[in-house]
Amino acid sequence: MRDYHINIFHSEEDGGYIADIPDLLCCSAFGVTPAEALQELEIAQQVWLDAARAEEKQIP
Repeated sequence: MRDYHINIFHSEEDGGYIADIPDLLCCSAFGVTPAEALQELEIAQQVWLDAARAEEKQIP
């Protein structure tokens, strides 16, 4: 699996942390802590990649 740049930032509005992968459109996750957001993002990344493969879409 390829490594992707990951952003993790605090969201005052959401009361926690958002993690996203800019290269994977709309691939993001929420967590109460940065570590939890990253853990959730790892799941979201796998789901995103599986869906792209199933639909035979190009993966960045």
